[in-house]
Amino acid sequence: MDRVLLVTGGSRGIGAATALTAAAQGWAVAVNYTHNSLAADEVVRDIRNAGGNAITVQADVADEPQVLAMFQKIDAKLGRITGLVNSAGVVDVAARVDEMSLARWQRMFAINAQGTFLCAREAVRRMSTKHGGQGGAIVNISSVASTLGSAGQYVDYAASKAAVDVFTLGLAREVATEGIRVNGVRPGLIDTEIHASGGQPDRAHRLAATIPMQRPGTAQEIANAVVWLLSDASSYATGAMLDVTGGR
Repeated sequence: MDRVLLVTGGSRGIGAATALTAAAQGWAVAVNYTHNSLAADEVVRDIRNAGGNAITVQADVADEPQVLAMFQKIDAKLGRITGLVNSAGVVDVAARVDEMSLARWQRMFAINAQGTFLCAREAVRRMSTKHGGQGGAIVNISSVASTLGSAGQYVDYAASKAAVDVFTLGLAREVATEGIRVNGVRPGLIDTEIHASGGQPDRAHRLAATIPMQRPGTAQEIANAVVWLLSDASSYATGAMLDVTGGR
């Protein structure tokens, strides 16, 4: 099987670590970004400098025409994908539900849940043996927040990730006989830039004492789990959610 991988949100954090790790294991990688082309270019440069094959692909995953154009570019440049990591996601500033606007909820679900759906749909259209594909693997990045609720902080984020969990299970069962495995990873507190985007750059370290392992995780530790789920080493795993949380 040709190994062509799309990593959404691949210019930073968990997505970037996943792109680099997968490339080191022989995947040709399309690194998706929304705005930060310089960061995406750097990931691709690092992959190519190490002897790998990678391209950048710009798209807002919440926007269907942009997603369609992104997949068409990958088709032309790398071929039909056999791997997808839905890593693109957003969080917002900590707030109670009665302080949140509808616009905030719509943005959260548009990127975190709708974006996952759109990219997975296009991947299935290319991977499924029903559509003449070779099969493949999809890994959706969720969050342990989906099991905790994130009361008083990010209920909207937690709810969007719970949607990803259910989508992962349903899609996995739907395409299990078509050569596609679909799994998810639920990271715990991970030391990445996403906390700064929510106005709390020190959050992962500040809350380290609440984690049984007494430290936040790293993007690389999540990437290792994701790439395992992409690989043949996890060939009997589908519809699974892998918690990588330091015991939280």
